[in-house]
Amino acid sequence: MEFISYQNDTIASAFSCVSVFGCLVTVFIFGIFISYRDTPIVKANNRNLSYLLLVSIILSFLSVFLFLGRPNDVTCRLRETSFGIFFSVAVSSLLAKTVMVCVAFKSTKPGSLWRKWLSVKLPYTIVSLCSSFQALICIIWLSISPPFQDLDTDSYPGKIIIQCNEGSDIWFYSMLGYLGLLAAVSLVLAFMVRTLPDSFNEAKYITFSMLVFCSVWISMIPAYLSTRGKNMVAVEIFAVMASSAGLLGCVFFPKCFIILFKSEMNRKADLLGKREN
Repeated sequence: MEFISYQNDTIASAFSCVSVFGCLVTVFIFGIFISYRDTPIVKANNRNLSYLLLVSIILSFLSVFLFLGRPNDVTCRLRETSFGIFFSVAVSSLLAKTVMVCVAFKSTKPGSLWRKWLSVKLPYTIVSLCSSFQALICIIWLSISPPFQDLDTDSYPGKIIIQCNEGSDIWFYSMLGYLGLLAAVSLVLAFMVRTLPDSFNEAKYITFSMLVFCSVWISMIPAYLSTRGKNMVAVEIFAVMASSAGLLGCVFFPKCFIILFKSEMNRKADLLGKREN
């Protein structure tokens, strides 16, 4: 019988270590953001969205453990839907951040109609609506044709591959397609507003993170379809970890560097002075 086993596969230990390390790094960054929560670089572009993004990245790293070990009906249903929901929350948070950058710039013009959209509720509404639609897709998927444990005896003679069957390919690719749509919209919008004259504009970091995210998942799909058995699961795990690390590194590492090593750049007066010059 073949599956990614904790006892017989070193790759399971490697994935576990990387996942735990990613969680610890994310928790460390979370602690930095909480400790420096009143500084301009943390408050910019809604710090609560940053907290939500960090939580979703932590959950994405932890979802790796659903892919390890012998699969059963419960873990199959959780593994295929959890990363879709967690990443939809993360990408929706980035989309909300980008929208707020655009709205904030538009609202600076005298008599602008954009000022009525500059409210606390707007980013949370974006995250709630985008994430809820992904959750609805997963609920319908689980209700109609949920994933289940499957025994593949045909791919390799002499082996029984214990794997997860998606149940319905239509809903599986609908979940991935919607996630890709969110990522594409976030990428295009972030690319459009990346050059706006705002000292707190993080759209260029969001652009890089979405480029990494889209590249990982675009390359993952053909690799996923061309493999079988535990190699297929390994490809999916790698995509989850790589995209999580991409979001974490591109969005938060530059801010942490400024907070820890360039504190003179984390003063509002200096940043505003640079903007005026």
